[in-house]
Amino acid sequence: MIRNLWLVAIRNLKKDLWYTMLNILGLAIGITCSLFMIFYIRDELSFDRYHKKADRIVRINSYIDEPSNSMKLAITQYVMAPALKRDYPEVEEAVRFFANGRTMFKNGDLHFYEDKTYYTDSNVFKVFTWNFIEGNSETALKEPNSMVLTETSAEKYFGRTNAVGNSLRSNSGDVYKVTAVIKDVPANSHLIFSALISANSLPKDYDGGGWGNFNIYTYVLLKPNTDKAAFEKKLMPMYGKYMAAIFDQFNIKIHYGVQPITDIHLHSDMTNEPEEIGSMSYIYIFFAVAIFMLIIASINYMNISAARSARRAKEIGIRKVTGSTKSQLIAQFLIESLLSACIGLLLSIVFVLLLLPTFDSLAGKSISFHILFQPESVSILATIILFVGLAGGMYPAFYLSKFNPVFVLKGSLSKGSSNVSLRRALIVVQFSISMIMIVCTFVVYRQLQYVRSKDLGFNKEEVVSLNVDGNGDLRSKVLAFKNVLHENSQVLTVSASESRPGNGNINFNLFSLDSRNGSVDKGISCYGVDENFFPVLDIKLVKGRNFSGPSDTLRSIIVNENLVKYFGWDEPLGKIVKSSGDTSGRYFEVIGVVKDYNQKSLYNPLEPLILFYRPNSNNILVKISPTNIPATLTSLEKTWKTIFPELLFQYVFLDQDFDSQYAADQKRGKIFIAFSILTILITCLGLLGLIAFTTQQRQKEIGIRKIMGAGLREIVPLIIKNFIFLVGLSCIIAFPVAWYFMNQWLKIFPYNTGLSAAPFLLSALIVLIITLLTVIFHTMRAAIANPAKSLRAE
Repeated sequence: MIRNLWLVAIRNLKKDLWYTMLNILGLAIGITCSLFMIFYIRDELSFDRYHKKADRIVRINSYIDEPSNSMKLAITQYVMAPALKRDYPEVEEAVRFFANGRTMFKNGDLHFYEDKTYYTDSNVFKVFTWNFIEGNSETALKEPNSMVLTETSAEKYFGRTNAVGNSLRSNSGDVYKVTAVIKDVPANSHLIFSALISANSLPKDYDGGGWGNFNIYTYVLLKPNTDKAAFEKKLMPMYGKYMAAIFDQFNIKIHYGVQPITDIHLHSDMTNEPEEIGSMSYIYIFFAVAIFMLIIASINYMNISAARSARRAKEIGIRKVTGSTKSQLIAQFLIESLLSACIGLLLSIVFVLLLLPTFDSLAGKSISFHILFQPESVSILATIILFVGLAGGMYPAFYLSKFNPVFVLKGSLSKGSSNVSLRRALIVVQFSISMIMIVCTFVVYRQLQYVRSKDLGFNKEEVVSLNVDGNGDLRSKVLAFKNVLHENSQVLTVSASESRPGNGNINFNLFSLDSRNGSVDKGISCYGVDENFFPVLDIKLVKGRNFSGPSDTLRSIIVNENLVKYFGWDEPLGKIVKSSGDTSGRYFEVIGVVKDYNQKSLYNPLEPLILFYRPNSNNILVKISPTNIPATLTSLEKTWKTIFPELLFQYVFLDQDFDSQYAADQKRGKIFIAFSILTILITCLGLLGLIAFTTQQRQKEIGIRKIMGAGLREIVPLIIKNFIFLVGLSCIIAFPVAWYFMNQWLKIFPYNTGLSAAPFLLSALIVLIITLLTVIFHTMRAAIANPAKSLRAE
């Protein structure tokens, strides 16, 4: 019997081959896109779960509350870890990661810059799980100046992974002995490094600035069965015990939060994260996209099955008369649906194999095709087959099996009229989903374009950024380097500064300033620049003067408009600013005010900013002529090697560097846009099949109307008007849903485009145009056909 059901199913699929191909292609595209979405979601949810003790590892975050401001930091003080180990029996191990900054390491003639090296404690491998290729985890970082390399780093410097016993020299002259080599840190990690250096390499009396300086990532391995929430509450007294004497005078309060390591990537809202973090909102969005695609693919199947129900009604009637039971008929239709889903799945696996490299490039992932055959993936595939197969076959299985054979064989159901309402409801659902996706696509695209094109308050075009990484002797040559570049006709301006827009290397210090409410203490971002910093970036001075030379080094400062507004200064020039707690009488005087510019990305609101005069800083910005840029870069390299022969010449263009802050969202946006387009394509495939079948059903009606004298003007509107009504009904459903979700998403951005009517109207117009073109095409085909063919049986 089962064999007979399968044979009949195959025969029925072959009978209407064109509709079967449309159905299966729609299913295949829907399943393929859903699989890619699921792969992405699984990868995002897997971050840091490879550590064997991941369920017990937490990071300590700092919450700093000022009278008028609050900060959430992923970093703590250097002295935090030993205090936790000493004061709290719940702590099994405490580990610190102290960023080494951009450093050049050498092995003979080989030398490279490393941006991802950390000083860390020797017990780090008791907490985290990284696979050792060579060396001993117990002793790898015990000795001063010992270093653990990743596999890629070892091969880069030594051409092999068995590098233990070899040494690397930093550009500051320190020599580090390689004591172990580990596998590369997995990409699904919130903290990635190329090398670890023993914290014992730091001076014995080093305390990182004590309890007043935040610069360290602190992780704790809690003992088994420790309640994380209870442990977090127990951290409250640390402020009074260690920090009150420092911060009470400034009316600043500090407390700590405990964050499970597996929550960091998707749930962190901290600043100073070591890597780009994800967003749970995108997980929800992509999960919704995956479900939408499966629903639309299933609706396509149901729509065409419902439209074809009249053609199969007599078949059902004959089967019932000849003894087929209701359960046998249900099984027949479900098997046909599952067979279509299985064929669609096989085709989707081929699509995944072909498109996975493109998806990896688009998403910035490294997903292997073999993940498809893991037990978890197999269960997901089985679930998809059952969902699509049962959802798509449920209607014909249960509806058609209820037909009364007497009425069917009399021809009562020949028009298929009894399932019109269901088909319309399914079309409305399909149109609504498509409109939601189109609205979201336009809003996401416009917002991502906005953050890339918005006026930032400075000009980042044709600005080359260089870094002098090394000791004071190297930095003393910065002035000579700038002087030589000023003689280059292709160089317009040169500046040296301690930071640049888009760079996280910016100080945050406490200052005492006058306000409308008297003198207040506030933490303010600050860094040093020279007199060419503003001309290089085309930042406008709105009051006062620019720095003029060494005489400005001791007392002169320039502030931004946001600081002036924040403190309510009517006349900022001449205002006095002091370092909080400084009793020496030293002060700074405001000599100028610059127009606000975005030091950070547009994910961050503008903040008060203080700029000092520091002419020999290590970050060099070179404004070059847009003509013959390659030749100019070659000239810059030649000058660099003359002044800094011991340093590598590495540069970035400021516009590319600044825009890299949006890279993660740009990737997610591209994924969303690509899959939204595919959603619309699936809808079009279903619409194409449904309208083709609908016009075919009404072929005789159209033939009779033609014989009675009706032309195209009278025939085409017959089918169009119904679909126009359905599009309008879909708008009523889709618009409020799309508005709600996009309004919530835009709140992530301090600067956003807001919601206008354009995306909503455009989505309705696109769906309407696609529908009309499809309807008109098939209706005209039916209308111009010879009516004698359709009426021959009459």
